[in-house]
Amino acid sequence: MFSIKELQEIINTKIASEKIGREPFSLYDPINYTLEAGGKRIRPALVLMACNLFSEDIEQAINPAIGLEIFHNFTLLHDDIMDHADIRRGNSTVHKKWDENTAILSGDAMFIKAYEYFLDCESPRFRDLLKVFNETALEVCEGQQYDMEFETRDFVSEDEYLRMIRLKTSVLLAAALKIGALIGGAEQQDAAFLYEFGINLGLAFQLQDDLLDVYGNVHVFGKKTGGDIVANKKTFMLIKALEIAKDEELKTLKSLLSDKNIENEKKIQAVTQIYDKINIKQIVETRIEKLNQDALAFLEKVNVEKNKKSELQTLAEKLIKRIS
Repeated sequence: MFSIKELQEIINTKIASEKIGREPFSLYDPINYTLEAGGKRIRPALVLMACNLFSEDIEQAINPAIGLEIFHNFTLLHDDIMDHADIRRGNSTVHKKWDENTAILSGDAMFIKAYEYFLDCESPRFRDLLKVFNETALEVCEGQQYDMEFETRDFVSEDEYLRMIRLKTSVLLAAALKIGALIGGAEQQDAAFLYEFGINLGLAFQLQDDLLDVYGNVHVFGKKTGGDIVANKKTFMLIKALEIAKDEELKTLKSLLSDKNIENEKKIQAVTQIYDKINIKQIVETRIEKLNQDALAFLEKVNVEKNKKSELQTLAEKLIKRIS
């Protein structure tokens, strides 16, 4: 069995050795800039890890893994435009370094390149893999649409928010696991268990991301904190705060959300103080742990030797307890 570190190194080596581009090179420069910025390579690593559960031959899964990583980075590139984000992974976002038109067009090219990497996969289950990828790509777009709509709504329920992050974040982690398992020769039931493991892991991962956006260290987190607060994003934290806050705290919170003239730093500080008073951080951490346990319960059902699943268990723990 390969370790997480070994699989991440395989992915990084593959990406570094295959610079994407041809004329006009200006279309591809932002793509290479985005991919070379690094990242944890979680999704491609999950493809290879899932494949490795059922097969020693992970070579067959490398190109689809790269395809998923390119697709993931494409979604980030376009998300940054929609979120007006300045920093990604400690670097200027593409639309800031170049411009929005360049970012949109290069993102479109990334989506096409993702399919090219899938086309290089010679698995007899190729049709099934492409169905999973296509459905996932649509779901990610649906999740982003909900995310944008929630910004202008006065009320978003907890269930609505969890559905949104399931689509926007979880399904891609789940798809990575299912695709890898299918390439490795897994039975459909085991591939389904891994998919559900990924769904719960993804939900916990996004809640941790929400937490880090407020309480993370910008030098470790890789982007400015407080962006969700400034944008009035209906995160799990804000939804729970609006549900739990009473009297003066609720009144102040609603006032902060409706104030269009307040300075960003002042708003971040004021909202965070309310979160601290009503223990939102602890509430979110409790939910993250519950989702983590649900994820591990599905992993336990996968019909392979327990020791083969240890790397996935380790990765799940790292993702939930990460600080960046």
